[in-house]
Amino acid sequence: MIKLEDKFKAGNGFWRGLIKIGLTPAAVLRQARLPADIYDGDKNFVTTAQFFALWRAIGELNPDPAAGLKLASEIEPEHYHPGTLAALNARNYRDAVECIARYKKLCCPEAVHVTTKDDECIIEAVWLYADGDEPPLLTDAVFASFVALCRRGTQTLIRPKRVELKRAPEPTGVHERFFRCPVKFRSRHDRLVLHASDLNLPFVTHNPGLLEMLHPQLEKALEEKRARTRVGDQVKWILKRLLSGNHPDILLVAKELGMGARTLQRRITDEGATFRELLSEARKEMAHQYLSQPAIEINEAAFLLGYDDPNSFYRAFKTWEGTTPDQWRSVRRDTMIA
Repeated sequence: MIKLEDKFKAGNGFWRGLIKIGLTPAAVLRQARLPADIYDGDKNFVTTAQFFALWRAIGELNPDPAAGLKLASEIEPEHYHPGTLAALNARNYRDAVECIARYKKLCCPEAVHVTTKDDECIIEAVWLYADGDEPPLLTDAVFASFVALCRRGTQTLIRPKRVELKRAPEPTGVHERFFRCPVKFRSRHDRLVLHASDLNLPFVTHNPGLLEMLHPQLEKALEEKRARTRVGDQVKWILKRLLSGNHPDILLVAKELGMGARTLQRRITDEGATFRELLSEARKEMAHQYLSQPAIEINEAAFLLGYDDPNSFYRAFKTWEGTTPDQWRSVRRDTMIA
């Protein structure tokens, strides 16, 4: 069943970008086995699964490992989403990153999490309705868009501190050449790590007048979006981000959402769920992602999901899937080989 919130428009910049890397919307749609009328003016709405299929099709039709980097970095400002346009006209890189993180969900069900610690600014993206990992080319495009935005806004060749990617190493070196920084493959997470000091870089494209016009419109759209979004989906996204070896409770999640624990509990109950159920669903979805990565041991996955011991994870997984993590991973590996 498709959730109403999981319907978004594949922007003009995306379709125009296909042409720049030697593809056509029709060819990509055929390869992804999607209806041709998805690329039809105001009707080009897709789900997360369909959008992922489009990006996988791009990789199948275009063998260039830099395709995602090129597609995202060459979008012209006139095809930016209003939230991205506001970011380009921000005062500095810090404001631009915060602007993207705040308004990203207005154009697609993707949440951007930004963490600043010591001399690092870590950027991660989570697709709220994803079933499995996002396509590597899409990850490239997301990270490239942040870097290209700063390079365009500051008119300088910004170099991130490093890029962390879960996939196997790419032997051509295209990522190092684009980002101009170390790229760590087979990482636990997909992350773009910036130098925190770069956040203070001023934007030569700063336009206070345009921001004054855009911000009220974006804030209104954001409030309307929040009113339509199920609180359970927001809770699950936060839980996925907070797990990673921790034991997040409803107090911590409520704080992240900017509301009281009792209010959050009431809203969860109104949707016919419980916090425990949402935590279990978040763990199950993250378990699938971790077990899909051969480099992550099952004991490590149990720790990352917040279980005190592997046996607790095994019992939970058996309840979810009717099989053990080892057997589930083995069947998935055999299926992919076949």
